[in-house]
Amino acid sequence: MPDLTQFEATLRVRAGDQCELCNAKDGLSVRAVPPGADPHEDRCVLLCPACLGQVDGSAPLDPKSLFCLQQAAWSEVPAVQVVAYRLLSRLTDEGWARDLLDQIYLTDETLEWARAGLDSDDEPARTPTLDSNGTELADGDSVTLIKDLEVKGAGFTAKRGTLVKGIRLTDDPTHVDARVNKVAIVLKTAFLKKQG
Repeated sequence: MPDLTQFEATLRVRAGDQCELCNAKDGLSVRAVPPGADPHEDRCVLLCPACLGQVDGSAPLDPKSLFCLQQAAWSEVPAVQVVAYRLLSRLTDEGWARDLLDQIYLTDETLEWARAGLDSDDEPARTPTLDSNGTELADGDSVTLIKDLEVKGAGFTAKRGTLVKGIRLTDDPTHVDARVNKVAIVLKTAFLKKQG
């Protein structure tokens, strides 16, 4: 195991002596980014207490404070990219986070590392999102409405047979986020049929 004093000093130089997510300067500590073998500077990040709590799950996610990920996601440090990717993946209710997740580029190796942390055994298995026929849906799928649906507050009815492209899964497996007539809405999966 490396000397943590020298190890932290190396990370502080890399990070400019500030949190690698939000740029805070107080209470910084080293956090290993699993999975991996012994800690190494390339597999660790320097975080403030607020960011550390959100990364390790001891504090609830605060979308406003995590807006800093708009900058951190573009870091040249793979460990910072991985942490940003994982946090963005947990911010499924935030449109800006979903958009950023679609925009950032990670090398194949870094993406595999980021996803490995999301699929860890300590997280509960995700209930699949199924359409009206029991077919599993995924982000980006196209679906067809099987029933006329009144869109409350938008003043229109989404007609049966309407093709909806590029759906987004939500934390609730009975709902998906979508756009119909350029309006962002939530659709019940019981009224959808997967295309293709």
